[in-house]
Amino acid sequence: MSFDHHPSPELNQANVLGTALASCCFDPITGYYRNGFCHTGMNDGGQHTVCAKMTSEFLNFSSSRGNDLITPLPEYHFPGLQPGDYWCICALRWLEALDFDVAPPLKLEACHESLLALVDIETLKQYAL
Repeated sequence: MSFDHHPSPELNQANVLGTALASCCFDPITGYYRNGFCHTGMNDGGQHTVCAKMTSEFLNFSSSRGNDLITPLPEYHFPGLQPGDYWCICALRWLEALDFDVAPPLKLEACHESLLALVDIETLKQYAL
């Protein structure tokens, strides 16, 4: 697994509010393309389009579902996440967490507009920071 992907040629991507996609987090550096944004493209099978503020409940839930976001993986330049960190998570994982009542809060300005194909804006606004 390598994170030296090249961003989609379409970098003028929009957020769920219809404005320019804002950055999610640079420390730790997030995004499928590791550029601080929840940009997505053809190679992003996981749709890392949701900018979420990590909570211990979500981190533990994600780990229980087979995606450990807590343990550092230096070989992939992944520091491990802690509650309070922002991270571009997979859209379907956020929806799954929503079903289990552990969905983390969202930075809507940094959530990619493609998320609207999976969940309505009213639901997203309920989780807005």
